Amino acid sequence: MSDRLTWFKSSYSDSEGSACIEVALDWRKSTHSDSQGGDCVEVASCPHTVHVRDSKLGEAGPSFDIPAAAWTAFLGELHP
Repeated sequence: MSDRLTWFKSSYSDSEGSACIEVALDWRKSTHSDSQGGDCVEVASCPHTVHVRDSKLGEAGPSFDIPAAAWTAFLGELHP
């Protein structure tokens, strides 16, 4: 996992640079991941969404988005 943030340009930005804003995701690797790349997952949290991806693939792989409330409920089921 990189220590660098992943930056995304707003969809409201145009090619001339007006109305631009960029946001960053800070990806964190699961504490259950090992150094050989087994069972790895990374998450990046935003106020209303949690982004999840396979840390072995990083930016090159797919990710999926989960509403923050659903992620909280999921974690609550794992650690009652």
